[in-house]
Amino acid sequence: MNAKILIIEGDISLSTVLCDYFRSRGYESHAVGSGKEGLDFLSKTYADLVLMEIQGIGSNGYDLLREIHHRYSELPIIVLTTRTDRESQMRAFQLGCDDYQFKPFSMDILIYRIEAILRRVKKQNESKQRVFNLNGHPFDATHQTFDGEHLSGRESDLLLMLCRNEDEVVDRHRILASLWKEDNAFTSRSMGVYINHLRRFLERAGYSIAAVRGKGYKLVFNESK
Repeated sequence: MNAKILIIEGDISLSTVLCDYFRSRGYESHAVGSGKEGLDFLSKTYADLVLMEIQGIGSNGYDLLREIHHRYSELPIIVLTTRTDRESQMRAFQLGCDDYQFKPFSMDILIYRIEAILRRVKKQNESKQRVFNLNGHPFDATHQTFDGEHLSGRESDLLLMLCRNEDEVVDRHRILASLWKEDNAFTSRSMGVYINHLRRFLERAGYSIAAVRGKGYKLVFNESK
């Protein structure tokens, strides 16, 4: 699986070992040592999964867990902790974690947990709605058509992300990470070209793609046509 894992871990030795191990398994990984660094990272780019400890990251780990889940509700989170009591586990799950891994742990078991979560997320995404009625103008992501006209694969995937989050901002880093697999000046310009192309398609349906400065894009219905 080609996925990006963000590690929020105060123990530099452990985070280094985790990064090296994940990379050896074909994952992209990035490690930070504090909650603030973790939030900064997520505000600038995108991760497919967060692996975070509760203690030793320079802030209340539970508050950080709550904040990440609040901002990125679809982002899966695995908590690393030495706390084995029932109350701590219940609190973590209530605040939004998807799994709870005790320290010390087996690297092999951890990677199986990560892969199981990523498979589940992928299956959930594939089962989501793929046909939309945009003010009487059908968009079919499976057949890559809008109003009967063919779209490129990337145009279709981009419009699908926007349709599934209509009237909500879709983070530009998330778009680039999901569709282009890179976030740089070249891919940003490329995304802009596709956005403008889709705008011309959507205009006839009374829809527009609004750019939200510093954040991303959202699909907006303007007027009935």
